[in-house]
Amino acid sequence: MNRFIIFCLCLLAGINSWGQKNTLDYFLEQAVTNSPLLKDYQGQLLSFSLDSQIIRAALRPQVNGISINSYAPVIHGYGYDEAITNGAQLSALIQVSKDLQSNKTIASKIRDLQIQGKSITNTSKISQQDLRKAIADQYIITYGEQLQLDFNTHITDLLVGEDSLLRKLTRDNVYKQTDYLSFTVTLQQQLLTNAQLNIQYVTDYLQLNYLAGIMDTLTPALQEPFLSISSMTSDFTNTIFYQQYVLDSLKLVNDRSLIDLTYRPKFNLFADAGYNSSLAYLPYKNFGTSVGVNLTIPIYDGRQKKLQYSKIDIQERTRLTKRDFFLQQHQQQIMQLMKQLKATEQLISQVNKQIRYTEALITASEKLLATGDIRLTDFILTLNNYFTAKNLLAENYVSRLKILNQLNYWDR
Repeated sequence: MNRFIIFCLCLLAGINSWGQKNTLDYFLEQAVTNSPLLKDYQGQLLSFSLDSQIIRAALRPQVNGISINSYAPVIHGYGYDEAITNGAQLSALIQVSKDLQSNKTIASKIRDLQIQGKSITNTSKISQQDLRKAIADQYIITYGEQLQLDFNTHITDLLVGEDSLLRKLTRDNVYKQTDYLSFTVTLQQQLLTNAQLNIQYVTDYLQLNYLAGIMDTLTPALQEPFLSISSMTSDFTNTIFYQQYVLDSLKLVNDRSLIDLTYRPKFNLFADAGYNSSLAYLPYKNFGTSVGVNLTIPIYDGRQKKLQYSKIDIQERTRLTKRDFFLQQHQQQIMQLMKQLKATEQLISQVNKQIRYTEALITASEKLLATGDIRLTDFILTLNNYFTAKNLLAENYVSRLKILNQLNYWDR
């Protein structure tokens, strides 16, 4: 009994896990998880955190071992001037040095890394948004083909069911042989269409797996993607697309601050202790220590500072031009998409109305068909109109989902 319960639980768990593998959310999750580009961005963020630690580590005292050992012989009066070389030098020192940087300098360097990190984070979000849009588009395409395949399979079953009846009525001379042949051609064409749709469906399904990084060749039926229009009244300046222009502005401001800090005086403290000798006089007494400070004061750099400011000004003007153009394009695109969405939904409504009329006509025609009170060519024409309307409905349904996906892409 216990084994039976365990088996049932495992079976239910398998069914649930299988059901989760044919939804849009599943493919989106797998694509984000498997994307090497997004993992690369995560690695870059970790690298920036290490750079920040390196800056702080460089502010601590630096300890180095220094050893200089040389011998400059003078042979028969020929050789280096001993006043310069001391003839020989032997040194073994431990040196401690420390850069003295202001808190403002340190803060600017850290801020530069933080801005770069935020920029990478924002770029990663945009890449994730692009990936999600691509996966959703492919899912919608594949789901649309699944709708067409299901519909055409239903129509094929209907035609196959009518075929036996029409064959009998043709043998009874209710319908002409040529009319029945026309019906048979329609049936064969429908079978070919089904085969072609099935190939395309499997191909696009495997492409969906490929884009999401899923190693699987199975093609279970996809669930309907429920997409709704997001609130387009939200402030676009809060989106990740606009945020990149904000981060670029912050970086330029910080770059200007870093230029200013470059022209401040720089201090470096040092101290050493050890052995340093020319071996010329009492070398055993040449153990000692020294301390000092290095000072660098910029005086003139050939107007480099002004030129660097000019470069930043050019970059800022370029940034503003790109931002304003992007805002204009975004607004125009949203208006176009909303107009397309409205037109598509109106067309879907009209096509649904036509389908309802056509279905009623087919139902009535089937009754007349059994008694021979309708021409077979008229019945075939009604079926063709039904095929066309249903395919048009599927195409516009897919177009509507794509428009919604595009609108949601810009609004997130």
